[in-house]
Amino acid sequence: MNLHPTLVTDIRAIIANSRHKAIRAIDHERTLMYWHIGKRIFEEEQSGKDRADYGTYLIKYLSQQLQPEFGTGFSTRQLERYRQFYRLFPIAPTLWTQLSWSQYKLLLSIDNQSKIEFYMAESIKNNWTVRQLERQINASLYERLLVSNDKERVLAVAKNEKLPADAGEIIKDPIFLEFLGLKREAAYYEKDLEAAIITHLQEFLLELGNGFSFVARQKRIHIEGDEFFADLVFYNRLMQCFVIVEIKTTKLTHQDIGQLQMYVNYYDRVEKAAHEQPTIGILLCASKNDAVVRFTLPEGQQQIYASRYQLYLPTEQQLLAEVHKEMESFKEQQSPGQNRQ
Repeated sequence: MNLHPTLVTDIRAIIANSRHKAIRAIDHERTLMYWHIGKRIFEEEQSGKDRADYGTYLIKYLSQQLQPEFGTGFSTRQLERYRQFYRLFPIAPTLWTQLSWSQYKLLLSIDNQSKIEFYMAESIKNNWTVRQLERQINASLYERLLVSNDKERVLAVAKNEKLPADAGEIIKDPIFLEFLGLKREAAYYEKDLEAAIITHLQEFLLELGNGFSFVARQKRIHIEGDEFFADLVFYNRLMQCFVIVEIKTTKLTHQDIGQLQMYVNYYDRVEKAAHEQPTIGILLCASKNDAVVRFTLPEGQQQIYASRYQLYLPTEQQLLAEVHKEMESFKEQQSPGQNRQ
């Protein structure tokens, strides 16, 4: 009896796909249920808004009635969350089926509509898990992008309304590597940092930004009898190009830039296909002199980038200071008639 060789594989794929869709559908129905509960609570609260503390009384009363029958999902805290959920998303069709209730709960902790839209778009586009979304929120991805790009452009790229015009729009500076878990008091060599990045490759790809996939570590490059090794090689599907990352745990030098430029030239001339864009090089360094970088590279070049890495996230005060400084700079560049309300 001749059975098709992919019969069992095909049926397994059908089962897995159907199960995934069923789980998604059940979770979305649960999300809609919480939305409708929040809507009903809000409507009732509005009808009695002339009475002091009516909202608090209402939530407490509902919890006493519902929790014994339906469980902890109807505690006062959860009911308040459903009410907040409705107020944040007052139109049911705006709820995305790609997002789980657990992801919506994370979004409820954000008090800025633009930030919420940004993280929703990024979660859907990158198919982030709950854990991945939580890490990006905790790592202040939105605020850090705000420091280096204006808000409108960041949101446009996140929503796929605008593809990045150049590598500078997707390469972060600084890059935060707090997820590596390296101790503050330890001394590190390039190989230590590289090994930690490989161990935490998924988190590192998330930190790099959109569209990155891993290609090779210590990629051997032969040039007429001489051997060189590029630390890390990635590919970016948005830019359609190779991305070479060189790690330097000391201050960046012009020799480091020249070495990476050689790797980039090699990939452009040997590895790159005709339809692909020019190779990008990123020097991941502990510190740098921007003037040295600028004078070492040709004017107007868009292939070599130097990004500082930081093993620890900035404090909230440092972050707010940077955001405030950026917004003040933006206002100064605008004439009074152009300032946004």
